[in-house]
Amino acid sequence: MPTLDADRIVAALRGAFARDVGRTELLRVAAERMRAAGPPYTSVYLYMLQGDELVLEAFSGRDTEHTRIAVGHGVCGTAVATGRDQNVGDVRSIENYIACNRWTKSELVVLIRRGAVILGQIDVDSDEADPFSPEEEAAVRQVADALAVLL
Repeated sequence: MPTLDADRIVAALRGAFARDVGRTELLRVAAERMRAAGPPYTSVYLYMLQGDELVLEAFSGRDTEHTRIAVGHGVCGTAVATGRDQNVGDVRSIENYIACNRWTKSELVVLIRRGAVILGQIDVDSDEADPFSPEEEAAVRQVADALAVLL
């Protein structure tokens, strides 16, 4: 059973959408609800693709100086460049890893896509080593899929 209750988060996103909140608020709700699940969700960042850069539009957790990430750089940029989600159990094993802070041990990046078009991504940093099971990844993907419809 995943830590993340994706159904509740998707319901909250649909409720926010029904209240006609903007894109920034939808992304903020997703970040805050996901982080509220507790460990392993230390920090949750929502980056949206603008041209050849990922731009941080909402987050919950630790501040990051990485508000813009070029496609192809780090775990986030690699996800977009390859078109594949990234589940990195040990960030120290990644040659081009961009460290947000010294406590992060693992990272999960799930693309927000509408069909073949990548809109952005959910980037989860964790202070735990290798905590993201296939079930946990599927729960994050459920939130990403809901965002793809609502944005």
